[in-house]
Amino acid sequence: MMNRRHLLTSLAAATALPALGGIARASTPAQTLRVAEVHVHDFPTVKAMQWMNAELQHAFGGNLGMRVYHSGQLGREKDTLQLARVGALACTRVHSSALNNAVPATRIMSLPYVFDSTDHMRRVFDGPVGEEILAACRSIGLIGLAIYDSGSRNFYNTRHAIETPEDLHGLKLRVPQSDIFIETVAALGANPTPLSYGEVFSSLQTHLIDGAENNWPSFQTSQQYKIANYWSETEHSFAPDILLMSEKVANALGAAERDFMIGAAKRSVPVMRQHWDAAVGKSRDIVLSEGVKINPVDKDAFRKAAEPLLDRYLKDPEIRRLYEAVRAQA
Repeated sequence: MMNRRHLLTSLAAATALPALGGIARASTPAQTLRVAEVHVHDFPTVKAMQWMNAELQHAFGGNLGMRVYHSGQLGREKDTLQLARVGALACTRVHSSALNNAVPATRIMSLPYVFDSTDHMRRVFDGPVGEEILAACRSIGLIGLAIYDSGSRNFYNTRHAIETPEDLHGLKLRVPQSDIFIETVAALGANPTPLSYGEVFSSLQTHLIDGAENNWPSFQTSQQYKIANYWSETEHSFAPDILLMSEKVANALGAAERDFMIGAAKRSVPVMRQHWDAAVGKSRDIVLSEGVKINPVDKDAFRKAAEPLLDRYLKDPEIRRLYEAVRAQA
C-alpha cells in the first residue's frame, strides 16, 4: 500500500496532466481528480464530494471521477492548498480562514458576529457576495467551486463553564492558523494558540491547551468531547468551508468536463447542507449523552467585546462594502 509520505512525494512532483491520471486504473476512472479533505470519511463535506464523483462518472460514462483522500491523508489544509495551486491536486476543501491572508475578500467570512444565524449565512453565500468571494480565489490560481456550511463556532474547554468574556481569561484556546481568529479570541479575553485541526485532540490530552472553538460535528467526530466537557454557545463565527479547484488542473480538462465539474460543485451545496443539518443534530445528541454540559452565555457581552476588532477591520472600504451587503440580508 502506498503510504502517506510516498503519496505526498508523488503528488508534489506531479504536473497538471498527470494529476488527472487514475491511481488504480482497474478500479477508478480513466481520469481521476484527486481531492484532499481533513475530515473523516462520513463527514458532510466528504459525502457531498462523493455525490459529485457519482455525478461525474454517470455523466462521462465512467471516464471521469474523483478520489477523495479524507481524514488528512494528504496533510494539513495549508499543505493541500499549495498542492492544488501548483496542480498536484485537483481540489481541496478548506476552512475559509485558511484563505484570509491570501484572499482578502474571505475575511468577511471569519470576522466575529457578522452573521446572525445559519439561515442568514446561507442567504448571503447563495447570492452575489458568495459569487464574488469564490471569484476572488482566482487571484491565487484556484477556482472557487462551492461554499459549504461549517456551522456556528462555539467555545469548549476542560476547566469550567464560560458564560461571559471574563470567563475566558487565563484559558489557552486553540484557534485556526488565521490572524482574524487569533485576534478574535484575544479580544474576547483568552490566550489564542494557533494549531492545525489534527493537533487539537493530542494538545487537549497533554494540556498544551485548555480548549478550542468549533462546530458540533467537528467537536464530536474528532473525539475532542471526551476531554473537553464544557460547551458554550457563543456563536461568535459562522465562517464556512470552501471547495477549491486547481486552475491548472481545470485548464487541462476539456471544456465540457470543466463546466460540468463546476456545475456539479454548485449542485452539491444542498446535498452537503442536508447531511450537515442531520450531522449537527446527531453530534449534539452524542456529546450530550456523554455528559458534556452546555452553558448559557451573555451573547451581548461577547458582541460588545468583539466590537473594537470588527470596527478596525471595517475601516477597509472593501470589507465595509461586503459587511453592509451581508447585514442587508440579516
